[in-house]
Amino acid sequence: MQRLIQGDVGSGKTILAFLAMLDCAHSGFQSAIMAPTEVLARQHARKLRQLCDDLDLSYPVVLLTGSLSAAQRREAHEQIGCEPQALIVGTHALIQEKVNYCGLALVITDEQHRFGMKQRERFAFKGKYPHVLVMSATPIPRTLAIILYGDLDISVLDEVPAKRRPVKNCVVDISFREKVCRFMENQIRKGHQVYVICPLAEPSELAEGENVQDYTERLRSVFPGDIQIACLHGKMKSAEKNSIMESFLANRIQILVSTTVIEVGVDVPNATVMLIENAERFGLAQLHQLRGRVGRGDAQSYCIFMRESGQDAKNRRLEVLNQSNDGFYIAGEDLKLRGPGDFFGIRQSGEFRFRLADIYQDAGVMARASDEVSRLLREDPGLEREEHRALRQRLRLYAGDEFSLLNL
Repeated sequence: MQRLIQGDVGSGKTILAFLAMLDCAHSGFQSAIMAPTEVLARQHARKLRQLCDDLDLSYPVVLLTGSLSAAQRREAHEQIGCEPQALIVGTHALIQEKVNYCGLALVITDEQHRFGMKQRERFAFKGKYPHVLVMSATPIPRTLAIILYGDLDISVLDEVPAKRRPVKNCVVDISFREKVCRFMENQIRKGHQVYVICPLAEPSELAEGENVQDYTERLRSVFPGDIQIACLHGKMKSAEKNSIMESFLANRIQILVSTTVIEVGVDVPNATVMLIENAERFGLAQLHQLRGRVGRGDAQSYCIFMRESGQDAKNRRLEVLNQSNDGFYIAGEDLKLRGPGDFFGIRQSGEFRFRLADIYQDAGVMARASDEVSRLLREDPGLEREEHRALRQRLRLYAGDEFSLLNL
């Protein structure tokens, strides 16, 4: 298997991955899932253990991250090396040379866009021709995904679990901040929790916008003392971040002020409010990811986009989010507004540099071309047939050494 599961936030990609790992263990083999952050890796390990307990299964769940002590890391390495049915969870630590697997048959890369191609490749080579599953919660219109991931089968999850209620959206300016604070307190008094997202971790002379440290202190001066408020950002040590997330998950913290470090995968079903400050500074896809951190339980959830006044062009982007919770629609609008950039390069926006094709108008033709290439390589992987030799020479001329990729 070489498969991409592409699904919107909250659509259930993780449970599919877990069930695949359990199926692998039931067949007597190891599986491993690699997450981009330690917070998410620990969450995955906790949920896997809970799933095994619920199903009365005794498969060992092994967690391997960079912040483990030497003794913990040694124990994890030993389990990975001798437990043939282990369910292995970790960060980049899973692809280190010292990690020796024992019958690794399935590798899963969560939030695949957060890893480089070489990292995903090294992960796959840790096993002996393992099944490869990659997952992405960054929606890409299907025709574009077919073009970009022509070497992968694609499964799209376009629904969410039945009990989930659509998140209610609101775009307001800073004059509504007092009302927003009252609304947040009302939700907390009902037993729920709140995220507040700021673009900066700390004050900066080089960039304007709300920062996590000052905003946290400001909220502490506004809210009653029985409401616990904490901050979280990427500059903190791993142990501190994990401790804060554990406290938030247990509702010992009611308001978490954070940067976009919580953008990926964090699951706190009790959180019902997401306030995003300086929302006009974020991209559409990123805002949609952040919004996906709420609405993960049965209660009605809300996302409030706080914007500066006078940013008409940027505010038009926020209206797209205000009108729809459909990540694939939002991704399409995002492409139209800023261009796709270089998906495999360093440009984050702008137009694709195709000589003839247009990524929007010609998407259908490109998808058919991708299908035709797949058919051709199935029938003649090395392009050895007489009728394909001219094509082989042309590919060598254009692609050079990269032509060898076709033989994979």
